[in-house]
Amino acid sequence: MQFVDLKTPYKELEASIQSRMNAVLRHGQYIMGPEVAELESRLSDYTGASHCITVASGTEALLISLMALGIQPGDEVITTPFTFIATAEVIVLLGAKPVFVDIEPDTCNIDVSLIKAAITPKTKAIMPVSLYGQTADMAEINSLAAEHGLTVIEDAAQSFGATYQGTKSCNVSSIACTSFFPSKPLGCYGDGGAIFTNDDAVATACREIRIHGQSERYVHTRIGVGGRMDTLQCAILLAKMDRFDWEVDERLRIGKRYNELMDEAGITRVIQKPDRTSVFAQYTVLVDNRDDVQASLKAAGIPTAVHYPIPLNEQPAYKHLCCPDCTPVAQSVSRRVMSVPMSPYLTVDDQDRVVGQLWKR
Repeated sequence: MQFVDLKTPYKELEASIQSRMNAVLRHGQYIMGPEVAELESRLSDYTGASHCITVASGTEALLISLMALGIQPGDEVITTPFTFIATAEVIVLLGAKPVFVDIEPDTCNIDVSLIKAAITPKTKAIMPVSLYGQTADMAEINSLAAEHGLTVIEDAAQSFGATYQGTKSCNVSSIACTSFFPSKPLGCYGDGGAIFTNDDAVATACREIRIHGQSERYVHTRIGVGGRMDTLQCAILLAKMDRFDWEVDERLRIGKRYNELMDEAGITRVIQKPDRTSVFAQYTVLVDNRDDVQASLKAAGIPTAVHYPIPLNEQPAYKHLCCPDCTPVAQSVSRRVMSVPMSPYLTVDDQDRVVGQLWKR
């Protein structure tokens, strides 16, 4: 059993992917070729956001977004400690300070009720993470941000294809960033990412920053980075978009069945709130004696992973920014979360094996 099945979707789409890649190889525009603009248009249409700017990775998407907002040394950005390191990394790279707010114990997303107390005169933005494929309480976060004149950046690296109150993730905040890392719900065959916004000025800034701050060739109006997404990776995603709606539907179906099986077996799991959907970038349960459980599943041929074993404010490079004890829920959850195999191609038999083995534990 594979943790994430990346081989089957390629087999299903091989002809289309090869055709798209061959077109790039024929025209030879490997940087900013026509597939880049085509993909941006298609992604924009999919989410409903006015602008989509493809970039080199999800990390670059976050970094460029913060640069577009003018985040500077001494500024503060509120975020969650329970996420991949990139979320905080980009804040620190700009000399700003990540302010870690604890998480909800059931969704593992940022606890909105704790955000207001973390806002100071130095706060410039709030960056919630749509963890495991489900958005945070974006309406409440947006309202709080508007009240204090802050920008919201949704870190949607894991939630492309999900919805919040009927609106697609990546179009539920001022700015959103996603990742096309191969194991993501929509993944390319390398690194890639995108920024979404309805703000024309932010979109212009992001487009210029990703090409070394250029407003036109050799005219650099901003400090920028080399943050372009390769044309070949855009071509791959264009082929995969043809099947993406089906894959999202399968993720919803498989996730729902997992939920039912886990609940019947009395296995604690991350919950999904009724006003949103999850694309289950990971299917995550909470277990005691995690090492023993993982060993048991491994012996049965079932791979697992832990997202994430150490909260960011306990990481060696970051713990000076916040006392580890200031996020007790993240601290507790990090010792218990465990993700099991999940993909649109997971079979009923595989699900039954996973849950059956967990139930034995």
